[in-house]
Amino acid sequence: MKRRSFVKTSLITSVAGAIIPKINMAKETFKTGDRQFYELKVYTLKNEQQQKLVEDYFKYAAIPALNRLGSKNIGVFTELKPVGQTKIYVLIPYNSLNDFLTVQDKLSNDTVYKEQGVPYLNAPATDPAYERIESSLLEAFVHAPKLQVPEQKQCIFELRRYEHATESAGKKKLEMFNDAGEIDIFRRLGFKPVFFGETLIGELRPNLIYMVTFDDMPAHDSHWKAFGGDPEWKKVSSIPDYADAKLVSRITSTFLSPAACSQI
Repeated sequence: MKRRSFVKTSLITSVAGAIIPKINMAKETFKTGDRQFYELKVYTLKNEQQQKLVEDYFKYAAIPALNRLGSKNIGVFTELKPVGQTKIYVLIPYNSLNDFLTVQDKLSNDTVYKEQGVPYLNAPATDPAYERIESSLLEAFVHAPKLQVPEQKQCIFELRRYEHATESAGKKKLEMFNDAGEIDIFRRLGFKPVFFGETLIGELRPNLIYMVTFDDMPAHDSHWKAFGGDPEWKKVSSIPDYADAKLVSRITSTFLSPAACSQI
């Protein structure tokens, strides 16, 4: 038993020795001042009429207005295989927290926005534009500070949320993504990440959310299989402090397709 314990300890020490220098290097390389913030909005709808109303609102009113205010590359998505009426997922990047905090006041002073958005903004209570909106505010990861727009071609998007049992577990998982090289593994294996964000305000906190893209479902399956078998991932995940059982209490995966008005 003593020999086994010694061998196990030696392996852990050698793996940690390989990872820790990378963590220190990452902390020196990436700054925290240039990170974007993301608003992730989820619209619950009751029928196709509401879906069209929300999509038209973003196409003709919200996206042009937000673009004028400096928010570029706004994503509007529907569920790939909805159960019943699809939800609409909207991803809005902001270049600063102040941009997010002041956006509603700026929109209220935008005459063109208010004119183009009348059907949505002034929908009667007896025939509303949507049932409810869930909205979360996310801060971009240090190692992925800005949204990356994928190549303009047919693909599927996977939105993944990792929930944590405690705030400290969430911070440790962030360290694993940012400093221990997990994001780099995603990129090297061709996952084509769109964004990574820590949820600052929203439901089911603490959690982090990210989006990756694939050509199709077979490509999705093969990429995740490659990830699970990747030697670098095995090194990182073998460090006791980074064990998924300690850091992630639930994973939610949602497959999305871009709406016609989406800029992503």
